[in-house]
Amino acid sequence: MGRKLLLWLVWLGFIVYVLLFAPPLQPDTFQPIQTLFAGQIPSINPVIVSLFSMIGIWILIYSCLVFTDGRMQRLPAWAFILASVASGTIALIPYLALREPNQSFSGEKDAWLALLDSRTTGAILTVSTVILLVFALFFGDWSAFVQEFLTNRFIHAMTLAFCLFALLFPYPTLLSDDMARRGLTSNSQLFWLVALVPLFGPLAYLCLRPPLQRFRAT
Repeated sequence: MGRKLLLWLVWLGFIVYVLLFAPPLQPDTFQPIQTLFAGQIPSINPVIVSLFSMIGIWILIYSCLVFTDGRMQRLPAWAFILASVASGTIALIPYLALREPNQSFSGEKDAWLALLDSRTTGAILTVSTVILLVFALFFGDWSAFVQEFLTNRFIHAMTLAFCLFALLFPYPTLLSDDMARRGLTSNSQLFWLVALVPLFGPLAYLCLRPPLQRFRAT
């Protein structure tokens, strides 16, 4: 109950903060995302391009756990992940709060689950993340990004959402349940390595975790 309550408080607090305390809406608040969708990437600060893309990386990281977990939940996991594409953590946190701890997996992996369960998927996400970080670090204008963070509500909220993705990944039982399904329950050192290394801890976990067995009793 305490876990769920804290998640709902984080969810509500994030929404209230963005609506009431984040930088005010400006006429050009959504200009970066409009420019990005228009394909005019060279005109956008590489830091913003990388940040936006790594939000997508985070959603895919969570997907690699949530879709497997959703097999054993009453909740339609796909609906929360689909909604998170548009709203980020605002849609994902309710799934984390509503799901029940479950360390079992039954049935056969379909093609989609097999893809998300593959170490190759983890490797592709890791390489993509490294490329995005290099792009931001060496070609980005960080002073301009700080200014955007302080004045643009969209960039401000997106940056906070990125941090929430990292902070919440080890907190719910989603990670520990996934580890238990793979026989890693007692490996506490691995859990804390994944939990305490932002972004690259979860990516390393996806690259190294044992695959799920095709059939397993509930």
